[in-house]
Amino acid sequence: MSDPIVKASTSGWIAEHREKYLASNGADGHMWDSAPLGGPGLLPTLLLTTIGRKSGEARIMPLIYGETDSGGYIVIASKGGALKHPAWYLNLIAEPKVEVQVIADKFTAKARIASGEERAALWAQQEKLYPPYDEYQKNAGEREIPVIVLERL
Repeated sequence: MSDPIVKASTSGWIAEHREKYLASNGADGHMWDSAPLGGPGLLPTLLLTTIGRKSGEARIMPLIYGETDSGGYIVIASKGGALKHPAWYLNLIAEPKVEVQVIADKFTAKARIASGEERAALWAQQEKLYPPYDEYQKNAGEREIPVIVLERL
């Protein structure tokens, strides 16, 4: 059975979004229209580059983001509520040093997994931004969807 997220990231809407973002240096792609997929409309997105834990190759994924009070960025490893974690999350667990692009701002960051009260607060913040996260968590079964903080190095 093929993974719809992998397919979308190689030849579908995720790939198209990433290519627009890269080609325009973030001018086209930073604000993503989530409405066609049941979302609330325009949402800010960043590009996260991880190193493939098996391939060793750079992997770029556009992700909805929020901001922390300290200037970090928050991303959610939802994979649309799948039972398994997304590959980009597994990659950053293996190598937490990542590259991030927010519009034209490109920088190196360290990824860390939020837990406890911090996770709950950041989850609530992101769920307000993108309400489908609630349904994704229900669909993910026993998998607690990770909340990742990206801190600029």
